[in-house]
Amino acid sequence: MTRLNINDARCEALFASWLQRSDSPTADRVAEAISRAVRQFGIRGCAGQMAQEFGDHPEAAADRMRWVRQLAAATARPASPGPEPPGRSRRLATARP
Repeated sequence: MTRLNINDARCEALFASWLQRSDSPTADRVAEAISRAVRQFGIRGCAGQMAQEFGDHPEAAADRMRWVRQLAAATARPASPGPEPPGRSRRLATARP
């Protein structure tokens, strides 16, 4: 079984989405497009849509995937840090001579 990481899943959903390069998408539009594609097709369905396009139109699909990967990287939201374990502080450790 192949493991799917979150970045791959985001790219597949974005690939399957309605979003186009000419839309000049913002980070919020990218997030919306990903959410809608996942709701419409499911995660596996997004991968299936992408595979179908690569089979039918490999040159166009490759170009779209390059754009999707660049867009996903440019609009990725950093993960928020979880709570600190008890007894640890958020202070940076300083080196002592």
